[in-house]
Amino acid sequence: MEIEYRLTKNTWDEYPTLIKEWVVRTNAVEVCDIGGGANPILDIDFIYSRSLEYTVLDLSQSELDKIPDTYKKEIKDVEAEDFSLEDCFDLAFSKMLAEHIKNGEIFHRNIHQMLKPGGIAIHYFPTLYALPFVVNKLIPEKTSSALLGLFAPRDKFQQAKFPAYYNWCFGPTPSMLNMLTAIGFEILEFNALIGHVYYNRIPLIRELHQKYSKFLVRHPNPRLTSFAQVVLKKN
Repeated sequence: MEIEYRLTKNTWDEYPTLIKEWVVRTNAVEVCDIGGGANPILDIDFIYSRSLEYTVLDLSQSELDKIPDTYKKEIKDVEAEDFSLEDCFDLAFSKMLAEHIKNGEIFHRNIHQMLKPGGIAIHYFPTLYALPFVVNKLIPEKTSSALLGLFAPRDKFQQAKFPAYYNWCFGPTPSMLNMLTAIGFEILEFNALIGHVYYNRIPLIRELHQKYSKFLVRHPNPRLTSFAQVVLKKN
């Protein structure tokens, strides 16, 4: 297992490239974009170029309706106790989904189930105890939506906001690592990412946060990360 602490920087924009690299690296054919909804991670051109069987799996029909019908869409609740998909995919991945899951154990267990033996799961999610996410967890949803619009405005139609619970959303703490391995995963990579953009509109706090983030990279603490990128292999 490789644990690396580094600045978040451009990891948001580079995540599709990371997924493409793992598609090529594993020669994946059957691929699942979990919770992709209105924003699938991989583009149609890449999907066609690799002849991928690419499924966008989401709980919400209205979110799936926002993407072209050229994508294969499937409505499933990845948190369901009676999850039906089994040994279906070579590679499954999510981006900013895990924090919206109420029961992280069921979530990861179902993903383990949907993978073929030796299959790969990759997740990108925010982590506690970064201050913006602690606040988002504790305050009412209406208030958190207003704050998000103030500090990190976005297209509310294409990037809708959903309630966040942050269950099993931590940096590489011993308990987090043990929970993932107990499901039956081998942790190949755990990239602990430091820093976020929520202070960018406040210059003084932004500069202090950037200095603090660089300090944390030099003196890492698994409980003080901002995001995580995790690569898991089904045993």
